[in-house]
Amino acid sequence: MFYYKHLYEKTNVQKKQLQAALTEAELLIKKYQIQLQRSLGNLELLDEEVNKLKNDLKAIKNRNAQLRVENDQLKRKIRELENKIEALLWWFFLRSKSSRTFNIFSSY
Repeated sequence: MFYYKHLYEKTNVQKKQLQAALTEAELLIKKYQIQLQRSLGNLELLDEEVNKLKNDLKAIKNRNAQLRVENDQLKRKIRELENKIEALLWWFFLRSKSSRTFNIFSSY
């Protein structure tokens, strides 16, 4: 009888230890589930931010390309104006030189 009583108490103790271990494991699982859900929520927020930044970057790249084209057009226009100014200066220079030559010959 003492043998069976001893076995019963031993299994009862093991059952209580197993029950405590299971309860502790359930608490840990719930805790990690909550942390995982928070992390996933944070990941969704970060994913949205990354997508916004990608869109902003695309817009900036497009704007930069447009500004480069405008800059090239302005540089081309500046070169054209510089060439026109240089041509006018040469024209005035040659005209003034020819008028001096004409004045020299007309004075004789």
